[in-house]
Amino acid sequence: MKKLSARRRHPLAAVVVLLLALAATGGLYAAFAPAGTAKADETAQSLAIEEGKKLYSVGCASCHGTGGQGTSDGPSLVGVGSASVDFQVGTGRMPAQQPGAQVPKKKNIYSQAEIDQLAAYIASLGAGPITPTEKQYDPAGANAAKGGELFRNNCAQCHNFTGKGGALTHGKYAPDLAGVSPKHLYEAMQTGPQNMPSFPDTTMPEQQKKDIIAYVQAVNSDKTDSPGGLSLGGLGPVSEGLFAWVFGLGALIAVAVWVAAHTAKAKKS
Repeated sequence: MKKLSARRRHPLAAVVVLLLALAATGGLYAAFAPAGTAKADETAQSLAIEEGKKLYSVGCASCHGTGGQGTSDGPSLVGVGSASVDFQVGTGRMPAQQPGAQVPKKKNIYSQAEIDQLAAYIASLGAGPITPTEKQYDPAGANAAKGGELFRNNCAQCHNFTGKGGALTHGKYAPDLAGVSPKHLYEAMQTGPQNMPSFPDTTMPEQQKKDIIAYVQAVNSDKTDSPGGLSLGGLGPVSEGLFAWVFGLGALIAVAVWVAAHTAKAKKS
């Protein structure tokens, strides 16, 4: 009887065995599932790069070279990163319609999925700025007043203090920022397209970029009032001086002519 009682299993033994089985199953899942997921992601990325290469061969290779190395008609794309592709193609600047001092914004001819594929291929040629996530460029909760200070210090010299744009040298210009999406504003600061300097996160942190985006949206909103009355395009002293010369001086000349004519009539009578 004592031997039989010694061989009896503990009442909780079955529970312990079940827990060990579950733990083993979880361990196996943890060991194999991430590898499977990573492999699936790698496959999807490879497919995106392959599709992007096809799009590149049709729409970009004639100017930028078959491997993105650049030609006399277009710069090298090695190391420009996915953010640059998303900006240039997403705003319609690329493919360029014709050569010139500056490539203007125009209607986009690619879908976002195709842009992502092009960006994946260009990114595979060399490391560069990565396309930002919505969390990075969303200006919700950003400080527009701080953004205005940053904008005036870093951007107003070319884009005007309200982002209306302005002329540069040799036929170049800083474009109007009204209506530009937060994503493209962020990418422009990341990559420095055309004549614009780049502001990487090491120079201008993510929060400061969001503050600037909030300011640009605030001053170009339909709900924004101009405290000075007629804004004259928001171009500052250039448009105001032109208005003064054309209309102000013109009005003074007209008044002088009217006074002279009536004085002459008075003397004759």
